Amino acid sequence: MTTCSNNSDNLAGIVILAGGASKRMGTPKATLTLPTGEQLLDYHVRHASELQVPILIADNGRGFHVDSDATLNKPSSPVMHIADYGSNFDADNDEQIHTGGALIAIEAALKILTGSNNLATTNNQCASWLLVISCDSLIPATDLWQKLQHSIIPPTDKRVICLKDNSHLYPLLGLYHLDIEPDLKAYIDSGQRRVIPFIQPMVKAVPFTQDWQHLTNFNTPEDFKQACATLPK
Repeated sequence: MTTCSNNSDNLAGIVILAGGASKRMGTPKATLTLPTGEQLLDYHVRHASELQVPILIADNGRGFHVDSDATLNKPSSPVMHIADYGSNFDADNDEQIHTGGALIAIEAALKILTGSNNLATTNNQCASWLLVISCDSLIPATDLWQKLQHSIIPPTDKRVICLKDNSHLYPLLGLYHLDIEPDLKAYIDSGQRRVIPFIQPMVKAVPFTQDWQHLTNFNTPEDFKQACATLPK
């Protein structure tokens, strides 16, 4: 019998959302350069690899390069680019960048982790959560997981756990239980794409750590500069 505990054994995988249009930023957020010289996507992959689970890059078919050093000597953290659910990306046509939304990327990740050839740890029944991280944040995957995992208190009907501030939920910085995959697929297949209406009946909100307030939701070069200035030295 497998004994579950509130540690990384509960984590099945991580999806990094890197496929947004980034119109106000003027450049893809995944390729933004931190003061250390590291690209944002590599930053997230490097921290995610510390959790020793598969890392899925949902970049809307854009094929962003990941530095191999980011997962050096981390065989339990394979990195793979995934296609959005239902996508037919044309490499010669950027129109897809303007369509879809985060839920179809999350659905694709859930499907990979729950499919017949799933990447989740097959001998660990506790591997039941997907960690979602968006590329408008500098919160490391390790810190986000540490913050959110304490809200996994079974039994519970809360199948999405995400950050919140005084006025907003941050559903793209959260945990999604693998068993919501069929419901999410049905929601998308019905033509729906809005995140909040889908998660509202099943979400548990976790208040922001105060120091994180300026590390996320950056949409302009000025926002990103402020986020970088807030990073711990």
